[in-house]
Amino acid sequence: QVALVESGGGLVQAGGSLQLSCAASGSVLRLGAMSWYRQAPGKQRELVAQAASMGTTNYGDSVKGRFTISVDSVEKTGFLLMNDLKPEDTAVYYCHAILVPLHSEIPENYWGQGTQVTVSA
Repeated sequence: QVALVESGGGLVQAGGSLQLSCAASGSVLRLGAMSWYRQAPGKQRELVAQAASMGTTNYGDSVKGRFTISVDSVEKTGFLLMNDLKPEDTAVYYCHAILVPLHSEIPENYWGQGTQVTVSA
């Protein structure tokens, strides 16, 4: 079964760093574009960072200069390095990616299960 599996969330003090991972599992031919979103309690899900399949990246204004998205196409894993974390970064973080499953060879949208990031003041 094809899926995206997230890891790396946790509790960190303000100013600290965390790295989230998002790995494709199952029989996957290719990992395409990947994005990270977050959703804080009572707020809408917002785009944090995105990496196109050709390598271009884009970031939400609130995280520019602090977060870095990267993708290892060989390992079919994406990462979100978060530096200088602030309490307002507290949220559940979700990865989204375009995967090409072996069984269909058709690009499909997948979401990770979400991982909690909590930043204490």
